[in-house]
Amino acid sequence: MLNKELELINSYLKYLDVGNQEISKGSVGWHLDHSLKVINNVSVALIKSDVRDYNSKFNLLRLITFTIGFFPRGKAKSPKRVLPPEEISIGDVKNQLDLATKNLKLITTLKDHQHFIHPLFKQLNKKQTIKFLRLHTNHHLKIIRDILNK
Repeated sequence: MLNKELELINSYLKYLDVGNQEISKGSVGWHLDHSLKVINNVSVALIKSDVRDYNSKFNLLRLITFTIGFFPRGKAKSPKRVLPPEEISIGDVKNQLDLATKNLKLITTLKDHQHFIHPLFKQLNKKQTIKFLRLHTNHHLKIIRDILNK
């Protein structure tokens, strides 16, 4: 799950300090760190969730976003807990990547109605959470490709 995305993140580690202000305020390292923080924070929320609290509700924004398969740039604001620090070290990003790999493997063992509450998409079950993580990670990988002009 998200194996391709994690491999790409690993391949971009050597470009940690590269930036392009015309594309993004954040460097490649910023986008890598943020993506991994999201994967790990969302994974923890999913793991800790109680299936008894799951209550499926329709969400138009989620339906549209998940159907079109991408996030528009510059429209959402990240919660503080997933914002990268001022100084981003390759060691820290590698540790987060290792943790993300373990967390994503663990997610596959969870029950279908374990869930994560997103500020805009609201309650996401396991399958929807995995889709969100894939869309979110690919959103930032696209920005990285643009920064690197690849």
